[in-house]
Amino acid sequence: MKAIVTVIGKDQVGIIAAVCTLLAENNVNVLDISQTILREFFTMTMLVDVSACKLPFTVFSTLLENEGAQRGLSIKVQREDIFDAMHKI
Repeated sequence: MKAIVTVIGKDQVGIIAAVCTLLAENNVNVLDISQTILREFFTMTMLVDVSACKLPFTVFSTLLENEGAQRGLSIKVQREDIFDAMHKI
């Protein structure tokens, strides 16, 4: 299953490293990544494959949210099909 991970917050050293480390530790593969800095705000969107993740999706989501909270960031994950449905016109 594919999912979309979004990261938003004040720019700081190590955001990409922390998120990618967490993904790798949970067997989540990054398929595509886009990141930019808008003024002082860091934004990143990732397409990931969560098929090999051993955690239930809700637990994985909470893990990402907790990592974000520790760094003052908003980190969210949504299943790709839900993300696509929400963004159709």
